[in-house]
Amino acid sequence: MKLEKGFIQVYTGNGKGKSTAAIGQAIRAAGHGLRTLIVQFMKEYPYGEVETLNKLSEFITIEQYCGDDFVLKKTLPPQSELDKVKKAFKRIESAFQHGEYDLVILDEICVSIYFKLVETSAVIELIQKKPEHIELIMTGRYCPQEIIEIADLVTEMKEVKHYYSEGVLARKGIES
Repeated sequence: MKLEKGFIQVYTGNGKGKSTAAIGQAIRAAGHGLRTLIVQFMKEYPYGEVETLNKLSEFITIEQYCGDDFVLKKTLPPQSELDKVKKAFKRIESAFQHGEYDLVILDEICVSIYFKLVETSAVIELIQKKPEHIELIMTGRYCPQEIIEIADLVTEMKEVKHYYSEGVLARKGIES
């Protein structure tokens, strides 16, 4: 099965579940024989989904490209992280050109713009290179309005209540 038309989806907002929703879409696609490339930005930590999705490698490829240590240090991203973004973009462009994937997920790309790992204009240029038959999903808080306007589907995850405010830290298997 191949997609006749691939749309552009965005999962944004301050609520939990953006990456989880995108990964769920990849799993659904795999159930129909579609292949997915997930490129994670600002996630070099060994998140639980990486191990699980590697078990589905016939259908889902997941790759991590950038860290987020500079955010905690309250500095701009170092050149080493900017270089990783360039490598990630080359990988995505290659996936677009070779047509090996039906769905491409840019996990945390929106927050990567916010923290100055990449310019909005560079993401828009990448979107414009997307072939017609590939579905593109972008996740992350702070999605720029320019990308929202280009997207075909935008879902905003809204935090109504979260146990983080009670001091609960990220838990393995649930948040990481």
